[in-house]
Amino acid sequence: MLATFPFQLAPAPPPISPEYQLVIFADVGGLEDYYALFQHFGFGGTPASWAEHLETIVEEHCPALLDEIEFTESGQTFVAYASSPALADQFLACVLPYFGSLALLRKYLSQADPDDFFA
Repeated sequence: MLATFPFQLAPAPPPISPEYQLVIFADVGGLEDYYALFQHFGFGGTPASWAEHLETIVEEHCPALLDEIEFTESGQTFVAYASSPALADQFLACVLPYFGSLALLRKYLSQADPDDFFA
């Protein structure tokens, strides 16, 4: 199994829509260094901010996944739903080069324009 940090995978609990088998999530509230990095570059660092950035990365690098992954947030957690393990793996392969470590996130955020994002 490939490394998934800062994300975790779990079976989708009922009553989630039957087409979604897996939940991909990150406890944003517990990732203080990630939050501080978002803030440093002028972004919110909230779960909504994560969803917006991750959706932008997927749209740019793996646009077919946009029809397969549902992005949302719950409390202090970024959440995405995938219909299969293969799609979850594709999502992670797409976003981990940007979110997989603080150094990667720093590089990504330093090139992103805060005016292009709402959260």
